[in-house]
Amino acid sequence: MALFGSPLEKDIKKASAETELAWAVVNQTDEAHLFIWRIVKFVPTPWPAEDYGKFYTGDSYIILNKYKKEGEEDWEYDLHFWIGSKSSQDEYGTAAYKTVELDTFLDDKAVQRREVEGRESDLFSSYFEEISLMEGGADSGFKHVTPETYTPRLIRIYGVRKRVVAQEVLFTRKSLNSVDVFVIDFGDKLYQFNGKDCNKDEKMKAMQFVQKLRDEHGGAKLEVVEEEGSTEKEKDTFLALLPDEEIELDTEEDKVDGAHVKQLWRLSDESGKLKCTKVAEGNLNRGMLDSKDVFFIDDGETLIVWVGRNASKNELRSGMMLGHNYLTKQKNPIRPLRRVLEGREDKEFYDTIY
Repeated sequence: MALFGSPLEKDIKKASAETELAWAVVNQTDEAHLFIWRIVKFVPTPWPAEDYGKFYTGDSYIILNKYKKEGEEDWEYDLHFWIGSKSSQDEYGTAAYKTVELDTFLDDKAVQRREVEGRESDLFSSYFEEISLMEGGADSGFKHVTPETYTPRLIRIYGVRKRVVAQEVLFTRKSLNSVDVFVIDFGDKLYQFNGKDCNKDEKMKAMQFVQKLRDEHGGAKLEVVEEEGSTEKEKDTFLALLPDEEIELDTEEDKVDGAHVKQLWRLSDESGKLKCTKVAEGNLNRGMLDSKDVFFIDDGETLIVWVGRNASKNELRSGMMLGHNYLTKQKNPIRPLRRVLEGREDKEFYDTIY
């Protein structure tokens, strides 16, 4: 694993000072709770509760959901690290390393996932009323604005059901399309544009998103424009707010890459040091797995780290970090990654390997 023994790992360990104080808060509350930390100079820093669901594309975050199953006494944990599309390698490498560290702090009880911007899991998305993606880093701030100094933003709201996302896009007419909802945020005034083919989920999320913005901005005024329904004058007035470029209404769905050959890799320290070896490709089945080792299941979309119940501590605690490093060497490195413990497999796992 490239990070082990690297300058990055040494910097992280130095910042951690052997004991990471950020994790102490997890055991200080005796109730279900959602915790979020942003990575700041190799250190996980608490993210304000009022900003939960808001993520900057230039940052990486660690998210922990602490809960109990009905009728049970032991705590359960779902542990995620989220990578913004413009997050630096140092930041998301630190997030990966610190996620493993937090899982160790929790006695390896957590179910781990790597989330990537725009491809968040249903579980991750369920924590928030909506996910807001903003350009830049957290230092830009979400707080109260003054019209004289506020930089206008164009927000695209898109998706279905619980996977509706609010994402900042380029402040230009070319960013518009007919299938989504858009909001222009001037700080003291908001404009909402409903594309003629947008869906009801997007409109509902837009209403909630705009209301939050109005509260944050101290009661900003709102104007709503319908691509199909508003007058030509109202639409022209809206378009005039954006840079004068030719509008391109793009309704084509994102194209999906060709089929990927599934691969199965074994991670084992049986020889005395960790080795990762390809076991099979093509049609994979659970009979290829061995309880004494860790395996990577790569279907081209998601990498699953399967941990056998008899895997060594070294294999158990290295699986996610080595999986993260494995992805950095692939043609499509920014992909979801999750850990599955033997005996706790779910439908998503069985859909990948029969």
